[in-house]
Amino acid sequence: MVPTVQYETHTWLWRGHKINYTVRGQGQPLVLLHGFGASVGHWRKNIPVLAEHYQVYALDWLGFGASDKPEVEYTLNLLEEQLIDFLKTFITEPVVLVGNSIGSLVALMASAHQPSGVPIKGTVLLNCAGGLTHRPEELPAFLRPMMEVFRLALNIPGVGAFLFNRVRSPRNVRNTLLQVYGNKDAVTDELVDLLCKPAEAPGAAQVFIKIITGPAGDELPEELLPLVPNPILVLWGEDDPWTPIKRGRDFTKYHPNLEFVALPQTGHCPHDDQPELVHSYLLPWLNQLV
Repeated sequence: MVPTVQYETHTWLWRGHKINYTVRGQGQPLVLLHGFGASVGHWRKNIPVLAEHYQVYALDWLGFGASDKPEVEYTLNLLEEQLIDFLKTFITEPVVLVGNSIGSLVALMASAHQPSGVPIKGTVLLNCAGGLTHRPEELPAFLRPMMEVFRLALNIPGVGAFLFNRVRSPRNVRNTLLQVYGNKDAVTDELVDLLCKPAEAPGAAQVFIKIITGPAGDELPEELLPLVPNPILVLWGEDDPWTPIKRGRDFTKYHPNLEFVALPQTGHCPHDDQPELVHSYLLPWLNQLV
């Protein structure tokens, strides 16, 4: 059984907005970056294990978790800017970025762009997303018309909030998790509550609407990978229905120092779905970076 952690959180003021983050442990810094709809708490099974060896940071993206949810345009570039400013504020030595889903994609963007003053020595991608939201061509053909109708409906006054309230209900959240987790026992009341509570905050509906109806992003993972100068570890749940494993396997074509590992009976969120399995690959890889 992997221990969970009751973590102490802090507030960082970024561009006038409150950002929630946590830090634990000492040593080589790691920064954990969550996916869509998640938060710092989604790393609760990983932080205590990683903090035995490293200084572990995790933050809530603007618009998610306990961070502020202002009415701004939510883009991958905005999240990358948040990450870079966080690193410049808190990290004084080379850092390893560990991301899941859109957190992976933002980590990949920062690693490819290598902004001045932010030395990144390693990047870990857990089921990397292709964009902030799915591009039509990434969806099965039968789903594309339904997704387009859903996006159009979200922009209708009153309808968007109604649909958001349906999506964020504990029952729907649990059913979604059961679809995207390989280990069904990991879908607990604690996890459902962790994902549902932030969605009750003022502004959460507008964040959801802006992201789902907004742009997926300008850069694909396949375009970013060749630009990354540091080693990359890719861990991919084989049973992920959202980002199929074939895409992850193809990442090996685009980077000469990339290790790819397929995780059996694991879905879109490997770190929470099968944490022991993730740690069994992640910790040795991190150790050889030092």
